[in-house]
Amino acid sequence: MTLAAWIAVAVFVAVYVLIATERVHRVAAALGGAAVVLGLGIVSSSQAFYSPETGVDWDVIFLLLGMMMVVGVLRRTGVFEYLAIRSAKLAGGRPYRVLVLLVLVTAAASALLDNVTTVLLVAPVTLLVCDRLGLPPVPFLIAEALASNIGGAATLVGDPPNIIIASRADLSFTDFLMHMAPIVLVVLVAFLLLARVLFRDSLHAEGGDPAALMALDEREAITDPALLLRGAVVLAGILVGFLVQRQSGVAPSVVAMVGAGVLLLLSPLHPRDLIADVEWETLLFFMGLFILVGALVQVGALDLLAEQLAAATGDAVGPTILVVLIGSAVVSAVVDNIPYVTAMTPVVASLIEGNPALGEDGGLWWTLALGADLGGNATLIGASANVVVVGIAARNGLHISFMRWLRYGVPTAVLSIALCVPYVLLRYA
Repeated sequence: MTLAAWIAVAVFVAVYVLIATERVHRVAAALGGAAVVLGLGIVSSSQAFYSPETGVDWDVIFLLLGMMMVVGVLRRTGVFEYLAIRSAKLAGGRPYRVLVLLVLVTAAASALLDNVTTVLLVAPVTLLVCDRLGLPPVPFLIAEALASNIGGAATLVGDPPNIIIASRADLSFTDFLMHMAPIVLVVLVAFLLLARVLFRDSLHAEGGDPAALMALDEREAITDPALLLRGAVVLAGILVGFLVQRQSGVAPSVVAMVGAGVLLLLSPLHPRDLIADVEWETLLFFMGLFILVGALVQVGALDLLAEQLAAATGDAVGPTILVVLIGSAVVSAVVDNIPYVTAMTPVVASLIEGNPALGEDGGLWWTLALGADLGGNATLIGASANVVVVGIAARNGLHISFMRWLRYGVPTAVLSIALCVPYVLLRYA
């Protein structure tokens, strides 16, 4: 590797260590690292801010911004309180049942929406449910982020890497359902069983009053029915826009911003009230992280890593599948899976071209998708949904440390990939 490549890798590792040890706030670490690679000329301003390969992914930033504003309007209608009371009643106020219900809702929604949008909508409900029942909210928030990444792996639209893979390999929504959904359902059931063990010390109510909660009338929580109706119509339009994105060609970020703009016009709220609801720290953290990972792409570090993963197995189908699955999971736990998949797709295409057996039933493509989607659960910065949940928690005075996330994320990722190994070997090798 060149000197620039070594510097880019060193800066990324240093930032990663600072985030993991929490010696410096994660936003300061990410933006500081971005400033170093920009200041040293490893990436130029045009590469950092305008390049789709190495720059800030503005589609992600504006998708988040738009949905944060939509959630800010809906929060003022009382609908999240309504959903919180209703959910707790359905679960009988029992902590583990509440966790299962929220995980299932999150996973199902993430299969239809992107996982970031899902956690933005579900997290406020979770905070209210936990407050009413006297439960610690952090384990529930972490469990939902993990479930969103699992559920999002099932469909073409659930996780951004899937969209990249589908575009490169010409795969359809139905293809994803046939090949990804079966193993995702198995992983989800296993995660629910694992969650009983992982979160056993947190599934105890303290200070809550389940009996009083069960006696509440959730309909009384709605404070502005007219605004709720407008918000529901706009949100439904946004969701339809997400689902038909491939047919319409309109990016989810555009759909979210148009929806936020329309809702802002229909709402009596002042714009500054909605701007105050935006998780600016999360958006800035993403920007810094995108520039850092973009620097790794620019100097060829990720391309080299992808080639090394692929070259480690030669033409053997089984070993190649295992290396791509496990290697993708490990790398996606460390860097954002979007640039990794972008770098890896041409390598996978080349492997399939050299050995058509690797491409039977799209085997290597599904292996790449499973590794990249499920490996991101391992760390706090491994997936976009993880970062968003940590930001929401911080805004509500809750701290989720890097090490605490590892305690839940690593076992989940290891179990998920372990279940995927026999599936991909038996089905594609």
